[in-house]
Amino acid sequence: MSSFRFDLLVLLVFSMHFAPALSDLVISKLDRRIDLTSQIVRVTLTFKVENTGTDPVSEVSLTFPEHQANNLALLAAVSTEGKGKTRGAATNLPIKIKQPDDSPPSLIWYAASLPKELGKGESLNIDVLAVFTHVLRPFPEKITQAESQLFLFQDSAHFTSPYNVKVQSLTVKLPSESVESYTKLENTKFSGSEIKYGPYEKLAAFSYSPVIVHFPSNKPFVVAKELVREIEISHWGNVQVTEHYNIIHGGARSTGEFSRLDFQARPHVRGASAVRNLIAMLPPRAHSIYYRDAIGNISTSNIYADSSKTLVELEPRYPMFGGWKTCFTIGYGLPLQDYLFQLGGTRFLNITFGSPMNDVLVENLTLKVVLPEGSRDISVSVPFPVKQSQETTFSHLDIAGRPTVVVEKVNVVPEHNQYFQVHYKFSNLSLLTEPLMLICGFFSLFVACIIYMHADFTISKSSASYIAKLQWDEVQGTIQQLQDIINRCLLIHDKLEASLRELSRTGDVQASKAVRKSADALLKDFSKESKPLLAILQSSPQAAHILPKVEELVVKERDLQEKIMLKHTMVVDSYEKKSGGRDIENRVATVQQKISVLKQEVDDLLEFIEDI
Repeated sequence: MSSFRFDLLVLLVFSMHFAPALSDLVISKLDRRIDLTSQIVRVTLTFKVENTGTDPVSEVSLTFPEHQANNLALLAAVSTEGKGKTRGAATNLPIKIKQPDDSPPSLIWYAASLPKELGKGESLNIDVLAVFTHVLRPFPEKITQAESQLFLFQDSAHFTSPYNVKVQSLTVKLPSESVESYTKLENTKFSGSEIKYGPYEKLAAFSYSPVIVHFPSNKPFVVAKELVREIEISHWGNVQVTEHYNIIHGGARSTGEFSRLDFQARPHVRGASAVRNLIAMLPPRAHSIYYRDAIGNISTSNIYADSSKTLVELEPRYPMFGGWKTCFTIGYGLPLQDYLFQLGGTRFLNITFGSPMNDVLVENLTLKVVLPEGSRDISVSVPFPVKQSQETTFSHLDIAGRPTVVVEKVNVVPEHNQYFQVHYKFSNLSLLTEPLMLICGFFSLFVACIIYMHADFTISKSSASYIAKLQWDEVQGTIQQLQDIINRCLLIHDKLEASLRELSRTGDVQASKAVRKSADALLKDFSKESKPLLAILQSSPQAAHILPKVEELVVKERDLQEKIMLKHTMVVDSYEKKSGGRDIENRVATVQQKISVLKQEVDDLLEFIEDI
């Protein structure tokens, strides 16, 4: 709210100083429509701009407050000439950010380039679509299971145009005919599910009139925090699409307990704000569809297919209330001939960019197109700005790996679900690589089996190599037994440490002494077990290269054992003398430091011996 008011204050001050510089252009009529029927706010502008100056104009400026521009997912504009039956074809206008030097940072400027210069006295009709995300704020921010969601929307009844406007009107479309409250200005009318402001006449540049709408909406506020789409092309006839979703309910956060019984009995009352299912609109000939998560396959899904589309109804394992999250994966195959085409020596994939789910906001989209191994001269054509890179993906029977195009974009809305193209060159001879590898592999396997069946690999039990092998096996077994003894000693060390933590919590000295007595007996037994094992290693020539490390490990473990016993004795004595916690920590600090060093040395030696 404070940011919104600050932007309006900046607009007021800025309009006093900067508006005259753009006085050559005048908007004769401007109609603005704001659609609040979903979490994605769509603003459509239809206006007629006239050049009242003497110099031709090649671009038209559009301005938005910074708090809106930061959440702008899409901005598109088209121009038309004429009116009614004489209205010409629409022309897309390129748009770029063009910030004037003396403009405040809280006002963001966009410049739409006209198809031709607008001369003196000429006019042009322009239609603009602006799509915003995260501009609806839940109010209240937390609700119970039985409550409905309420949202606040803030804007100005006057579009922040850098030009004077002769006539302007605003229509706000709500999800239903219900509204909690809204700002009432001159010429305000609420009819059905629409709030109409205006018309307002003779508005100066950057004029504003703040409006706030507080309304209920239980539409799904599904936000994909992350979506990874993998499109893998196989020239053997299939395009495999795999989509990994990390979903959160972006509406008012749920508070209080959740009752499954109440939800099942009255889902539209005791779960009005919950997301119960998601609808994915897949291409018409999608096949081999699956829907699963980390647990496994999710069977609560339905598929409805006809000649024009394939609808998949996905039901999560649980209804999603505000703030609840879920992760899942959907996958499907597509016929190669419907999406891969060839023009001359170049092939290109033509497929849609965004999520197939309706009204899902994707905050971070990563799209990976995995091309066949051997593809070259790769290029990507996307109808809007994205971040591109390339990597290599390895799969079965790959040698050099498969070239992978990686496209990343943030703030992706359904309007971004447009077709894009990936162009590349590929030799048909490369298709024979994998079959030839399989043939050679099986042939080599059969030859190896024949050789193995006819060769004699018997080793004489009296040979030096066989005896050395037996001796090494004995050394390995002995070392394994020593490792087991050391690990059991370390477990006893941990129990002694745990008894001291329990002593600090309960003050039960006798229990700590009992643990110490049991540990002493066990450690004594382990010491007896290790002595004959060390003797075996010392007498074996095969253990000569590893014996120093084993002996060092035994010595280090005994040092560690002594330090832990010393620490235990010091702590127990201190508790018997009723010493304070800070005094105890100071007394054992030096010993604890040595214990930490010895533990690390023992771990390093165990890892070294394990590697050998």
